[in-house]
Amino acid sequence: MRVSILIPCHNAERTLARSVESALAQSHADKEVIVVDDGSTDGSVHVLSTFGDRIRLEQQDNAGGGAARNRLLELSSGSWLQYLDSDDYLLPDKISAQVAYLEKNPQVDVLYGPVILEARPGEREVLEIPKPRDPWVLLARWWLPQTGAILWRKSAVESVGGWKVGQPVCQEHELYLRLLQAGMTFQYIAEAGAIYCQKTDSSVSTQAPGTTRRHRMAITADLERFLGTSDQLTPQRLAAVQQSRFEIARVEWHHDRAQALALVAEVEAKAPGFVPSGAAFPGLYRWLYRLLGFRGAETVADWRRALGPARGAS
Repeated sequence: MRVSILIPCHNAERTLARSVESALAQSHADKEVIVVDDGSTDGSVHVLSTFGDRIRLEQQDNAGGGAARNRLLELSSGSWLQYLDSDDYLLPDKISAQVAYLEKNPQVDVLYGPVILEARPGEREVLEIPKPRDPWVLLARWWLPQTGAILWRKSAVESVGGWKVGQPVCQEHELYLRLLQAGMTFQYIAEAGAIYCQKTDSSVSTQAPGTTRRHRMAITADLERFLGTSDQLTPQRLAAVQQSRFEIARVEWHHDRAQALALVAEVEAKAPGFVPSGAAFPGLYRWLYRLLGFRGAETVADWRRALGPARGAS
């Protein structure tokens, strides 16, 4: 089973060699490593040149992540794809473990597992994927993993038109949604073999968090509409959508209160009696929400935060 390891690169001089080396070191023998340099202006191309004919390199003018990933898709010869961001890397048996699973489960289109977050060198945490692993619920809650944790069936990605060019953030989430809408089979595997390195302030999502929130809201709304019109919006999926919307609203409270209140109004209209759940919403917050509503609960939470850690915070 041939796997194409596909690395889009833009100004990744510091981390690129580690990513490429981890791709070449994969224990799965039937592989190719392809890199598309998306108009780098640093020393990335020089770093790539040191690998010689062990990789295939193509350079293009800067066109963005979606365009680079689509070009990699066009260049690939494998039936399965391993996308790898140029600041992340793989453990040696990542692909071989997933291929072994696929050989026994040929119906799968998207094989996903936990990603390993590396906040700083040597400091790792496995980001577990909660049960039940309904991919619709996982997408609504933003629990499907980062791109590198996946093996993607090439024909599945091609059938939905590849990556969306011009999508600034949430690129894998937008693709996940189209794959699910097309009826592709998602399957979980417990092994974690992709290292996701905590991004610096240079990434789009950290530079403009409001952009990420807007795109997450749009993807969540599209997911809800599709499930509703296709009679697949089960109570569990509805609850996941509203929980996600409420979580965004709580962040928006500190940036755009009118938007936050509108999101909560939508939650309460679509799921009467809704109360948020999870560790981010302790018992005191839930009690305040039932008693005072969202505006009241957030106002009290603001007061408690202003008092400092000695008095606690919701």
